[in-house]
Amino acid sequence: MIHAHTRIARRLMATTALFAAVTAAPALAQDTVPQDESASATDMGEGIVVTGSRIRRAEADKASPVTEIQQQSIIDRGYTSAADALNDLPSNVPMLNQADGTGEASGSGLQAPNLFGLGTGRTLTLVNGRRMVTSSSGIGAPGGVGDAQVDSNIIPLGLLERVEVFQGGGAAVYGSDAVAGVVNYILKKDFTGLVLDGQTGISDRGDYGTYSLRGTAGTNFADGRGNVAIDVGWSKSPMLRFSDRPLSNLGRLTVTNSADTGPSDGIPAVKEIFNAAFWPFNGNGVIFTAPAPPPNFLARDASGSALQFGSDGSVIPYNTGTLQGIPFASGGDGFAYQELAGLRTGVERYTGNLVGHYDISDHMKLSTELLYAHTKGTEIPQGNSYTTLNAGSYAGPIAFTIDNPFLTSQAKAALSAARPSFATGAPLYLSKYFYDLVPSGEQTTATDTYRGLVTLEGDFDVGSRNFYWSLSGSYGRVEGQQRSWQVINSRFTNAINAVSSGGQIVCAINTDADTANNDASCAPINPFGRGNVSEAARAYVSTRAGLNWVNEQVDVLATLGGTVVSLPTGDVQFSTAYEHRDEKARFTPLTANQLGLFGDGSQQLAQSGGYNTNELSAEIVVPLIGKGFSLPLVKALEFNGAFRYVDNSLAGSENVWDAGLRWEVFSGLTLRGSRSRNFRAPTLTQLLAPTSSGLDGVGFDPCDADRINSGPNPAVRRQNCLAAFTANAGYGVDADGTGAGLTAAERLARFQDPSENFSRATVTSGGNGNLRNEISDTLTYGFVFQPSFVPGLTVSADRVEIDLKDGLSPFTTENFTAACYDEPNPDSAVCSAFTRLAASDGISPGGTIITGTTTTFNAGVIKYRGETYTVDYRFALADLFGGNDLGRLGLRATATHNALLTTSVTGTTFTTTSDTYLSPEWLGQFNLVYDKGPLRFTYQLDYRGRTHSGADVSIETTPNPILSANVVHSVSTQYDLGKFAIRAGIDNLTDKEPSYPQIAYGDILGRRFFLGATIKLK
Repeated sequence: MIHAHTRIARRLMATTALFAAVTAAPALAQDTVPQDESASATDMGEGIVVTGSRIRRAEADKASPVTEIQQQSIIDRGYTSAADALNDLPSNVPMLNQADGTGEASGSGLQAPNLFGLGTGRTLTLVNGRRMVTSSSGIGAPGGVGDAQVDSNIIPLGLLERVEVFQGGGAAVYGSDAVAGVVNYILKKDFTGLVLDGQTGISDRGDYGTYSLRGTAGTNFADGRGNVAIDVGWSKSPMLRFSDRPLSNLGRLTVTNSADTGPSDGIPAVKEIFNAAFWPFNGNGVIFTAPAPPPNFLARDASGSALQFGSDGSVIPYNTGTLQGIPFASGGDGFAYQELAGLRTGVERYTGNLVGHYDISDHMKLSTELLYAHTKGTEIPQGNSYTTLNAGSYAGPIAFTIDNPFLTSQAKAALSAARPSFATGAPLYLSKYFYDLVPSGEQTTATDTYRGLVTLEGDFDVGSRNFYWSLSGSYGRVEGQQRSWQVINSRFTNAINAVSSGGQIVCAINTDADTANNDASCAPINPFGRGNVSEAARAYVSTRAGLNWVNEQVDVLATLGGTVVSLPTGDVQFSTAYEHRDEKARFTPLTANQLGLFGDGSQQLAQSGGYNTNELSAEIVVPLIGKGFSLPLVKALEFNGAFRYVDNSLAGSENVWDAGLRWEVFSGLTLRGSRSRNFRAPTLTQLLAPTSSGLDGVGFDPCDADRINSGPNPAVRRQNCLAAFTANAGYGVDADGTGAGLTAAERLARFQDPSENFSRATVTSGGNGNLRNEISDTLTYGFVFQPSFVPGLTVSADRVEIDLKDGLSPFTTENFTAACYDEPNPDSAVCSAFTRLAASDGISPGGTIITGTTTTFNAGVIKYRGETYTVDYRFALADLFGGNDLGRLGLRATATHNALLTTSVTGTTFTTTSDTYLSPEWLGQFNLVYDKGPLRFTYQLDYRGRTHSGADVSIETTPNPILSANVVHSVSTQYDLGKFAIRAGIDNLTDKEPSYPQIAYGDILGRRFFLGATIKLK
C-alpha cells in the first residue's frame, strides 16, 4: 500500500519537475490531450490509426511525434475557426492575415498551417486522413510561390473532434506536400442530439467585434447501425487599419542615419522616424514645378512655403515635415505611412457539413462526408495613387496649366504669383494620392468549396488473422474569385484633360472635330483637393479587375492492411494503398486584366490544365523484440518502414520512403527515431499561372560595377560577367560611343545598368511547365517518458532535421541573373531567362537588361534544425491532498526550439532566419486546466523568446537589433448546467503589445473579451 505522504511527495515531485522544465526552457505551450487519451478506435477491428501511418495499432504507442488539439481546447479559448487553434501551436508559424509593417497588405483571408516556417505548401492538410482540394489560386500569394493551400476556415467546428499534427515528413504515407509534416482534422463519427452555440467578442477599445453561430444535429437510425449528423456555422471578424492600434499607428520607419561614420562605430546605419509620411504626395495634391520629386522642385510661395491644394481646391501652404530624403519625412502633411495598407484582413465564413455512416453488416460499413464552405476575406491593399513616384505604373505625374477649368480664381492667382510662367501657359505638376477614383479601395477574395466523399470499408478473416480494407472516392471543387477596383489608364488620361466648352467643363476628347475620337461617356476629373472626383467621373475611369479560378480534385484511394505473420515477438503488421488523383485548375483573369487596361499595362492570359498521379504505397511494422523475448534495457524493439512510388503525368516519377525504430527501454521510457525521404510536386499554379508582360525594374544586376565584386563568390561572378562582355563588344558602350575602344574588363568596370533603378525591362510573369519535384531528407529522433510512479505524467522531446533541395522557388529577374553569374557552371535555362541590349539604343548603354522573367524555378535550398518538447501532467487534486473530490488539474508545457532555419532561393546565397522574429529560437505555451463538476477554468501563457529583429542585424545596421521576449496571458471559464452551458474569457489579459518595434511579434489586437453559450438538446 502506498502511504498518503508518499503519494503526496511523488505528486509534488512531478509538479516541481513540470514547472522546473517550464522555467528552464523558456517556452510554454499547447493545451492538448495526450495521444493515448484521445486516439479513437475504429469501428471495425481493435486498432486505432494515428496520423503518420495507415496501420491500425493495438494502442497509441507513441511511435511518431504527433501532437493533438481537442475541440474542448478550441472552445476554451473562444476560437471561431480551426485556424485560430493552429496559430497557437509553437511549431506552426501563424498565418494571421496581418500586415508586418513593411508596406505589404495583410492577406487574402485564407489561413493554412506552416510547420517550422518551411512554407504553407510544405505542410499537408488532411480531413479524416484523406486529401483535400486546394483552396487558393496561389497567384499573388506572399512570396509568389503558388503554394497548394487548404484553408483552415472551411473546417466545421461543431463536428471537429480533434486535430492531429504530425511533425516532420509523412510523404511516404500520404504523398506530395508532406515535407514539414501533416495536419489531420478528425471529424466526429457518431454524433447524436442537437447543439446550438453562439459567441460574441470585442476588444477593450470597443472595436474588433467577432461573432459566430453554429448548430450541430445528429441521430442514429436502423437500430443503431447508422448515424447521420449535420453542422452549419457562420463566423465573422472585421478589418483593422494601422491607425486602430497604438504600436502600428506610430508611423515608424528607418531611414539613412547621417550620424553613422562607419561599420564599427556603434552607430546604426539607419535611424528611426515616427509619424512617417510620403512627403511628395498626399490626398489634396502637392504641387511641383517639374515632373520629379526632389524637394527643390516643390512649388513655393514668396515666403518659401511649399504649396498644396486644400480640400476646396484653393492653394494653401504645405508642410513637408522633416525631410528624410526621397520619399519619406517625419510629420507634416504628406501621405501617412500607416494609410498605405490595412493592418488586419476581415474574414466571413459560412460552412455546412454532413457526415454519416451505415453498417451494411458486422464487417462492412458505408460512410460519406459532404462539405460546403464559403469564405470571404476583405483587405485594404496598396491603392491607386497616380503620383510622381509611380511613373512606371501610372504614366507619370499630372501636368496642368492655368487653362484647367477646375482651378479656382484663388488658385490661379496663387500659382501665378509662385511661378510667373504659369500665368502664360507653362505647366505645373500635381502629385496626389486619389482616395476617390474608384468606388472602394478594398480587395476581396472569396471561395466556394464543395467536397463529397464516399467510403466503403470493412474487414475479413483469413485463418487466425484479420485484414481490414477501404475503398473511397472523393470529388472536390473550389470556385474562387479575387476582386478589386482599378483605374483604366486611357480613360484617366481622357478624364484628367478637362476643358471649358459652352459654359460647361467637359473632357477635351469630346471637343475634337473628328467625332470618331469622341467618348460621350467621358466625365472630367477635378484633381484639385481631396474628394472632388464626381460620381460620373469615378464610374467612367474605374473598372472591376481580378481573377476567377477553379480547382478540381478527384481522388480514389484503396487500402488493405492487417497482420502478415505472427512472430514470437509479436505480429508483423502491414498496410498497402493505391491512390489515383486527378488535379485540374483554370485561371481566368477578368477582361480588364486580359486587356491590360490598368497599372503598367500588363496583359494577363487565361490558363488551364491539369495532371494525374498514380501512387502505390506500403507500410510495415516488425516487432524485433517483444512479448516474452526481452533483453536488459530492451523491453521492446520495433522497426517500421514505408515506401511510396509516385507517377505524376507532369512532374515524373518519384520514390520516397520512411524507416524508423521504436525502442522501449523499460516500461514508461520509449526512444524513437526515423529517417525519411519526402517530396513536393509542383502545383498547377506554379506550372500554369497566367502569363503577363510589362515594364518593370530588374533588381540588382550582378555585372553592374557596384556589385561586380560582391556575391557568394566574387571571383566566379567576375569571371562569368567578363566572359559575357568579351563575347559581346557592345556591352558597356554608352549612347555617345564612350567605351567602344575599351577592353571587356574596362567596359565591365564602368558598366552601370539603368534597369536596376528604372522600369526599362519587359518582364514576363507566369508559370513554368518544366518544373520537377523538390526533395527533402528528414531525420527525427526523441523519447517519451511516462513514469509509472507518477501516474498522469508524460514527458516527450523530439529532434527534427530537414534538408530540402531543388526547392520550388519564386524567381525574379534578379534571382535568375544571380544564379547565372554566381554559379561556376550555370544552367542554360537560368541564363536564358533574361536578355541584354546588344548595343546602345541611344538611351541605355549596351548590356542593359531589356527582358526578364518572374516564375517558379527548381533551385531552392532549405535547412532546418529544431526540437519540440512537451511536459503534460494531469491528476485529481484529492490524490495530492487527500480528502473529498477537489477536482482535476491539468498542467501542460510545450515548446519548440528553432535551432537553425536557413534558406536560399537560388541555391547560392543563403539567409538565416532562425533567431529572428520570423523563426525565433524559443516559442512555447503553458496551459492550466481546472475541472470540478460543472465548473471549468483555464489559463494560457503564450511565450515568444528574445530574438533578433531580422537576419544578420546588429547595432551597426539597425537601432533595434533585438526584440524583447513577449508573454501573453489569457483566461477563460465555463459553467455547464447540463442542457445549457455558458463561457467567458479574456484574451491577452494584460493588454500586452507586440515587442517593439515589430508589430507582428506578439498580439497586436490587445485585450479582448468573449462571451458564448451552448444549448444541448437530446
